Amino acid sequence: RICHQNRLVDKLVDIHASRKFPIALEIGSFRGQLFNALKDNNPSGIEHLVQLDSLIDNCDLASKKCNDDNLYEVESILSSHISETMDENIINTYKLRLESEKLPFKPNTFDLIMSSMHLHWINDLPGMLNQIRTILKPDGVFIATLFGGSTLKELRYSFYLAEQERRGGVAPHTSPLVHPSDVAGLSQAAGFALPAVDVDTIMVSYPSALSLMEHLWRMGEGHAALNRQQGVGQDTFLATAALYQELYGLEDGSVPATFEIISLIGWGPDSSQPKACQRGTATHSLKEITKPKP
Repeated sequence: RICHQNRLVDKLVDIHASRKFPIALEIGSFRGQLFNALKDNNPSGIEHLVQLDSLIDNCDLASKKCNDDNLYEVESILSSHISETMDENIINTYKLRLESEKLPFKPNTFDLIMSSMHLHWINDLPGMLNQIRTILKPDGVFIATLFGGSTLKELRYSFYLAEQERRGGVAPHTSPLVHPSDVAGLSQAAGFALPAVDVDTIMVSYPSALSLMEHLWRMGEGHAALNRQQGVGQDTFLATAALYQELYGLEDGSVPATFEIISLIGWGPDSSQPKACQRGTATHSLKEITKPKP
């Protein structure tokens, strides 16, 4: 998690070379790891950061709602907190405890929206991307990382074989995850301009499959679907661990686990952004460009 938060910050630094972000939103701030990566000399150009998570304490915006449409007036709230001697290297943070399935903000509110390793927990990802697009200002930036569909593929397959042997059927034991091609299509469908998706695959070694499963449980990244199978059984867990070791075990006795990390960058549509020319307006043919020189 920390590794990819640092990578997200690096991408923000590249974007910050040409702009600043007066008001930013972090969806799924968890324990504040992304903020900790951002706050050192504030290399990302963020002035005000709203941190949204369901586990946050001491909410600064808890009682700051509009009376008419029940949405947060972020700009007016922040203006009452701005200091006359504000240091540009300090990020002013405002915490909001709220489930992130619905974003209660007015359209065109944020210059930057970030989410680090959180969107794979969203039940309605297409709807969430549409909401993010709505509250993002024109030419604003949305940047996110999330687990991809190839994550824990070894564990999934080992569970599949173990249950076939022990129970005569299979049930999912890891949360459903989106694939990179799906993220690209969903971001375009949500209306983001210039979307870009890239994938990192990380292999992590564990002493055993049981150690991996304990690690996932302590991370809070276990299977959380409401219709998940209850009570898998010790025999199935042991069979899964044995199959995992047999199929994927390394020479030193450890086992690998694959984590696929999808990174997404999208922009709020704006007339200043580059656009593709209409078909038929090209002045040169590709044949001319690719023709070998004599």
